[in-house]
Amino acid sequence: MRRKDREITDFDEMMKIIAKCDTCRLALFDDEFPYIVPLNFGTDVEEGQLYLYFHSAKVGTKLDLIRKNNKVTFEMDCEHNIILYDGVIGHGIVEFVEDENKIAALKILMRHYHEEDFKFNEKVAMMTEVFRVKVLDMTGKRRDNIHPEEKVKRHITLE
Repeated sequence: MRRKDREITDFDEMMKIIAKCDTCRLALFDDEFPYIVPLNFGTDVEEGQLYLYFHSAKVGTKLDLIRKNNKVTFEMDCEHNIILYDGVIGHGIVEFVEDENKIAALKILMRHYHEEDFKFNEKVAMMTEVFRVKVLDMTGKRRDNIHPEEKVKRHITLE
């Protein structure tokens, strides 16, 4: 990252950014051009490993591309303003969620949108494709209104 003063490498800080985002964009390999798709998502940390959860129809371009190459780049951002933003970008590997684990995975996804008690129709859930991205690496970036040298002068810390 060119602007190291804006880089966020602390996992907890990146998770705070992710918690504020409502869309995750997945970039997939296609033959001629990259293919990017915005998706609803959920997060879960299992034994120190971050996973991003997604759902979709059982057929379509996105799934065709994932099945050809399961390596993805993801991006999410929030706090949009002309010169203010927070964002996270990273890489991962797609893993499909098996039928017996779909409801649990969908609950993880709904938890991100504060729908802890969402009731799923199991028949419909089984007709849904659910996959997760095993995050291999990620970095965050924050731009605020105050130049880093000015922060030092003012002794300001931003949260």
